[in-house]
Amino acid sequence: QVQLVESGGGLVQAGGSLRLSCAASGRTFNTITVGWFRQAPGKEREFVAVISETGGRTYYVDSVNGRFTISRDNAKNMVYLEMGSLKPEDTAVYYCATPAGRYLLAVPTSLRQYDYWGQGTQVTVSS
Repeated sequence: QVQLVESGGGLVQAGGSLRLSCAASGRTFNTITVGWFRQAPGKEREFVAVISETGGRTYYVDSVNGRFTISRDNAKNMVYLEMGSLKPEDTAVYYCATPAGRYLLAVPTSLRQYDYWGQGTQVTVSS
């Protein structure tokens, strides 16, 4: 079992920045791939970004590429999502998640590839 806890959400004006954090426990941290997803009201949960076990590979959905940065600190068992140039359409509950298995080649970007989820943190961007 892996436990994930997100933090760092809040209310920010358009154009502003936020940093989300994801704390993981229950498994050796440098053996887990971590992804960020988000779910806006009335919409399906969607992939945002993912980072590989060592941090050497990252991937972003097109809508956040160039504005968001995913990173990890394996010494602290933490993954971060730095969000910049925020837009009202970024408003959503943000979740971190990890698959049960290991992905040593391609990083997982599909919802169904993830097995463990945090409780989510709300991000609201005002216009």
